[in-house]
Amino acid sequence: MAHGRKTWYFPDGDCPPEGKGDLKGHESIIILNPNGQEAAVTVRLFFEPGRPPEQFETKVPAESVRCLRTNCSADMGGHVVPLETQYAIGLFSTFPVVAQYGRLDNRQANLAYYTTAGYSE
Repeated sequence: MAHGRKTWYFPDGDCPPEGKGDLKGHESIIILNPNGQEAAVTVRLFFEPGRPPEQFETKVPAESVRCLRTNCSADMGGHVVPLETQYAIGLFSTFPVVAQYGRLDNRQANLAYYTTAGYSE
């Protein structure tokens, strides 16, 4: 039996700047493939009206994890996610996976870090 879902959505993307602290601001999409078969995952970035979605594909080998740092264009299929811009993320996998989103935001004195599971179908 395969574990996970093939479709995931994260509606609250907002890549923070790195900031000046020791811990650098960032966001990540973490994809776990606990199954015995490689998953090809299409990542689709949705923006406000007037800007078309962007997408790329990544592979998540069987029984492994893939972390995509949204501020790293190499992780994002060559796409540059704009800083401090509201957007959303969709993941569409050929095989069930488990996905999570995390953000570290140090724009204020009280460091904010959170992770959340997305909406899955």
